[in-house]
Amino acid sequence: MNDTHIPMSWDHPDVYRYEETISLKIPGYHHLYDITDRLMTAQLNPSTSSAEVLIVGAGGGQELVTFGSRHEDWLFTGVDPSARMLEIARLRVERAALGPRVSFRQGTIEQLSPDHLFDAATCLLVLHFVKGLPQKQELLHRIAERLKPGAPIFLASINGEPNTAAFTVQMEAWKSHMLDNGIPIQDWERFAASLGRESDPVRDSVVRGLLEEAGFTQITRYFGSYLINAWFAVKGSRDEE
Repeated sequence: MNDTHIPMSWDHPDVYRYEETISLKIPGYHHLYDITDRLMTAQLNPSTSSAEVLIVGAGGGQELVTFGSRHEDWLFTGVDPSARMLEIARLRVERAALGPRVSFRQGTIEQLSPDHLFDAATCLLVLHFVKGLPQKQELLHRIAERLKPGAPIFLASINGEPNTAAFTVQMEAWKSHMLDNGIPIQDWERFAASLGRESDPVRDSVVRGLLEEAGFTQITRYFGSYLINAWFAVKGSRDEE
């Protein structure tokens, strides 16, 4: 995939390089997952060691190996539409000997029963790939429907307004970071061309509004890396609605 005019595809063979390159592209990549785990642990009832966690966009497997290696009684359901990305996740889960505690579902969250409620959910580095505000809102509603009241969600995405001066400065700095970490210029150019074409970044304030509209409360930002931001929020109870 050296041609920047070719749309990015999560089913292209190049995605098998994802695990080895993503941490070179995103400053603090592993910190994002570490902080997410610590916040999730703090939010869940400390008297209950077991928990069921929904991983939306589980391809790659970073959430699974991070959380699974630290919480031996947690169970995970990973959902992703990409067969190749799920294959990467399965291989990592097998290497970490987490297989019995992880179930995978290739497809979308709509394929999960709304009667099965989870104790927590993550949607990390996914939302910007969902095009259109109605579609983003639909995803967050579907996640909320599958969470228990008081359950946390952890959301990270690329945000901002393309074609603005602030966005351009962030992109220039991010480009410098990637190239200094050995990412080929062709990979950077393909990534830059994909923003607004294969992905749909929106402003931070829009993401907060989408979370609120889906019924989430206590929304706080807990991570930032150039144009990537992450939020922690809690599903409101019926009394709060």
